[in-house]
Amino acid sequence: MNKITYTQSQISAASVEPPTASLEAVPPLVDVDWVVAALGRPGLVFLDLRPAPVFKKAHVPGAISTDYGEDGWRIMIDGVAGLLPDVPDLEALLGRLGIGNDTHLVLLAPGNTAWDIGMATRIYWTMKVLGHDRISILNGGMKVYFQTQGTPREEGEASLSSTPFVARPRLDLVADGGLVRKALDDGVLMLDSRPTDQYLGLNKTGDVARYGTLPGALSLPGQWLTHDGGGVFRDAETLGRLYDVVKIPRDRETITFCNTGHWSTVGWFVHSELLGNGFTRMYDASMAEWSQLDEAHHPMEIKVPVG
Repeated sequence: MNKITYTQSQISAASVEPPTASLEAVPPLVDVDWVVAALGRPGLVFLDLRPAPVFKKAHVPGAISTDYGEDGWRIMIDGVAGLLPDVPDLEALLGRLGIGNDTHLVLLAPGNTAWDIGMATRIYWTMKVLGHDRISILNGGMKVYFQTQGTPREEGEASLSSTPFVARPRLDLVADGGLVRKALDDGVLMLDSRPTDQYLGLNKTGDVARYGTLPGALSLPGQWLTHDGGGVFRDAETLGRLYDVVKIPRDRETITFCNTGHWSTVGWFVHSELLGNGFTRMYDASMAEWSQLDEAHHPMEIKVPVG
């Protein structure tokens, strides 16, 4: 299978392949009690996203480990960092980790901040793009797991056994620059997951060439979606009230974006998986790409001009 490409024709023609009928649906979020009760269950893989030295000191029994920054979950393409790798590379990575098409994968982030829970939402989104629906995130990550009295733990390295993984790409979850340009004309909701100062155009990161946001975009920073900016997602009722207060519709076709496709997966996860908007894409290259393209065809809006 070839590299996932983001041409508008491919994305528009992409179809959603339903999950295998014999496999029960899995929740997007699980809690510590669920994890403890599921230990040893066949077909279940716990994937710990903490650094290997930390993992070796203590982890969920039977869990395996991946280095989010080094194992090839994201790559640089044409000077834009953090993009989806080629499909064969992702298939090989998952196969090495022992993750197959029937695996129920549970992601274990550190859980200290909304930023590191974004590692889990990024991999969750990646798996969905690859056509894998049997995936969940431990709400609160390993911080909450270790804070819970009596949770089982083990030390040492993980034991891995390879297995085939065959992707069935779902490009209906992906937006590229061409699709974003068309979506702006069509009135698609653009949801900026970056901190408010970047949305307003007051500040920017080094990944972005120009200040501002996509024209007409609404702001919903990723940090607002978790308790105190930590690793525990707010409940659906609270998220709904937040959406109402900041006047973000929940029933429109939506594209989430940020700087490099990290924060925007937190926004995508809440909008799509927790609040149930099945018409939500994530702009993988985000403002790191958009801001480098010609300004005439890729405008940006500065809410607060700086003198």
